[in-house]
Amino acid sequence: MSAPVVNTADRYGWVSIVLHWVVALAVFGLFALGTYMVDLTYYDSWYRSAPHIHKSIGLLLFAMVLFRLLWRLVSPVPHSLSNHKRWEKVSAKVAHGVLYLLILVAMVSGYLISTADNSGIDVFNWFTVPSLTGRQKGLEDTAGLVHYWATWGLLVLAVIHGAGALKHHIIDRDDTLRRMLGMSRRR
Repeated sequence: MSAPVVNTADRYGWVSIVLHWVVALAVFGLFALGTYMVDLTYYDSWYRSAPHIHKSIGLLLFAMVLFRLLWRLVSPVPHSLSNHKRWEKVSAKVAHGVLYLLILVAMVSGYLISTADNSGIDVFNWFTVPSLTGRQKGLEDTAGLVHYWATWGLLVLAVIHGAGALKHHIIDRDDTLRRMLGMSRRR
């Protein structure tokens, strides 16, 4: 059975599923690229390309996350499964809130790193996002520190989130993960 477009009371729609997995892949990919690019030297062939790709994907991801938050208003998430304990429901809500907060902090701080010198960010040579702050001395360093810790926190929490989904799938044998994969219920 294929997933509906919008979420229902008991399953995710395909829009939510696609947004979830694209954001997850982008977060892990951006983390890997960001970790790789900080050690590049001036003469490395990726010295200019890696930051350009990182910033471009980061800004597109920012737009996607904003759309995802709006989509949650239009299409609320399904109800928790009946076998979930109260602490699991509460921790899931807190974890999702912190994931959204960290991803937004990571993206805003990344934007501030790149625009603190009053330059815009060119997104894949399609368009330029201008600096909103103008030239701000010291902003790049402060935003860089915030970006570093926000991305590490985001990565750690995303891994815990994934481990929780696997726990529900393998140990509890419930439909938590199957719902986010667009699969039908277990029989």
